[in-house]
Amino acid sequence: MCCLTDCLCSCFVWPALIGIAAYFIRKYMQGGKFEKQTDETGKVVIVTGSNTGIGKETVLELARRGATVYMACRDKSRAEQARLEVIRETNNQNIFFRELDLASLDSVRKFVDEFKKEQSKLDILINNAGIMLCPHMLTKEGFEMQLGVNHMGHFLLTILLLDLLKKSSPSRIVNVSALAHVDGSINFDDLNSEKSYSPRKAYGQSKLANILFTRELAKRLEGTNVTVNALHPGVVETELSRHVTIFNNPIFSFLISPLIWLIFKTPKNGAQTTLYAALDPDLNGVTGLYFSDCKPKEVSAAAKDANAAKRLWEESEKWTKAK
Repeated sequence: MCCLTDCLCSCFVWPALIGIAAYFIRKYMQGGKFEKQTDETGKVVIVTGSNTGIGKETVLELARRGATVYMACRDKSRAEQARLEVIRETNNQNIFFRELDLASLDSVRKFVDEFKKEQSKLDILINNAGIMLCPHMLTKEGFEMQLGVNHMGHFLLTILLLDLLKKSSPSRIVNVSALAHVDGSINFDDLNSEKSYSPRKAYGQSKLANILFTRELAKRLEGTNVTVNALHPGVVETELSRHVTIFNNPIFSFLISPLIWLIFKTPKNGAQTTLYAALDPDLNGVTGLYFSDCKPKEVSAAAKDANAAKRLWEESEKWTKAK
């Protein structure tokens, strides 16, 4: 009888305990939530890279809250499909797609020109689009792809929209960076990775650039009532890892799928800190900060380097021809 009891314990109790532990670990890993109710009716918002992942989830929540949202995306067919899904789910008809390829400065300028013909205001700019750990590739202008898309394209986009943001103040700029910035450094001697290229180092450099840009822009916008903040969305299960070869192996993906389920955020939960930075009323007037899990977090020492931020700004102006 004792043997039977031990066997039953082994068969039911331990799996139950493991399941309960997994549930609480997953719940913890999903991070902070933005649960305040806000009405964004009448607000005009741009979200880059918003046809999938945390960008799409950001648009969904903005649409639910009544905002007019412009989905600024490169892939027309996927963006249009996502736009229609958002409209069906939220019944908000004020969701628009406009083409934007951040790997082309001409595309950035064209997007801004067309947007300004349609809108005379911009309340929130969310620089969400990104590329991660890709093989060595170049943008249309010859920039290393991760720096070009993650920083230079968004730099030009933001500068060209500043007049509308100032006109619409109080307004906000939200830059989606990453924890990877702690592993980054700005290599001014080889900013374009022409002498050597490491996907990891280039990604870290681009995410550090997001924060340096945020902090420098916050200084330059003092007194305008336009705020700018950066954030880490968390480790999120999205298409961002599409260039990581090992994740494209079906056998490996199958084997690690339980681990991904356990520790990766869903896109919806990955969007929470973006929504917090864009919408939380308590952040009125708060600028130049970095958030994670819907609360302020410290940045790396390199991200606090004011001289590097100023120099990166100057280099970015030269590269993009933005003033």
